[in-house]
Amino acid sequence: MIGGPGPSRIARFAMAVAWSSFLAAGVMELLVFAVVDPGDLRWFGATPLDLPAQAIYTISFLIFWGVAALGASLALLLACLPVDDVKPASRAPGWPR
Repeated sequence: MIGGPGPSRIARFAMAVAWSSFLAAGVMELLVFAVVDPGDLRWFGATPLDLPAQAIYTISFLIFWGVAALGASLALLLACLPVDDVKPASRAPGWPR
């Protein structure tokens, strides 16, 4: 086998969560800022944000990415939980040796 056994199960799960949440954050960013102008954003309706538009886009993308990663991680955790009522198949005593 060329290149070894490949990434571990945890690494594959982390890559799946990171990539899918990255794509979801990109879509959410497009949808939100197609409607919202970053110059009109205010802190809880008080003072306007004194940040350039690119900084607002970056911060919001990272927030969207974090929220999407949390959701994907929870979904993966729930999908991988062991089933309680399934018993392992009975095997002959002493098998395998």
